[in-house]
Amino acid sequence: MAFEYAIALTGGIATGKSTVASLLGLNGLRIIDADTIAHRILDENSGWIAEHFGSEFLNGSKVNRPELGKKIFSDPEAKKELEHFLHPKIRAAIEEQSEKQDRLKYPYLIDIPLFFETSSYPIKNSVVVYTPKVLQLERFMKRNGFSEEESLRRIESQMDIEEKKARATWVIDNSSNLKHLQRECEQFVENIKVLYPAPKV
Repeated sequence: MAFEYAIALTGGIATGKSTVASLLGLNGLRIIDADTIAHRILDENSGWIAEHFGSEFLNGSKVNRPELGKKIFSDPEAKKELEHFLHPKIRAAIEEQSEKQDRLKYPYLIDIPLFFETSSYPIKNSVVVYTPKVLQLERFMKRNGFSEEESLRRIESQMDIEEKKARATWVIDNSSNLKHLQRECEQFVENIKVLYPAPKV
């Protein structure tokens, strides 16, 4: 059965989820990255993108994600159409990897940006990377160079970060510096080790 030992890793735009995933990986946790899978599937279906949205959203055989993103975030119908096409394919690929991980009978993370929004994964435990919204907005504008209005629109297209924090099994706080974040990640890994002693080989 897939997802038995899975922990969903989630957060909001610009809360630092990718950094946390890297740090947890360095601390020995195995990670399935839904974004990486989504990007691969998107490129594999670039023909479908060109057909439904236009060839201007391609760079050669790859999808121009930033341009497609602008369209998707400003057009709810297009967003719905894309998600309806992609999500089952992404889900099937994640499930396949999850079944392999479950055979090891030890927790692993599935990095799912919209875990709470879609409710499409039967995963009991979750860890949320938390940053207060004001800091989230500041970091997103700095990282992406978008206007405050565009940045807010993207952040608000997701569930509020405070709501995600309230629903999480564990929270990794990323409202300070990298040293603080490293300690938070180490503490989370320790918690997992206490709950799940390493299987005897």
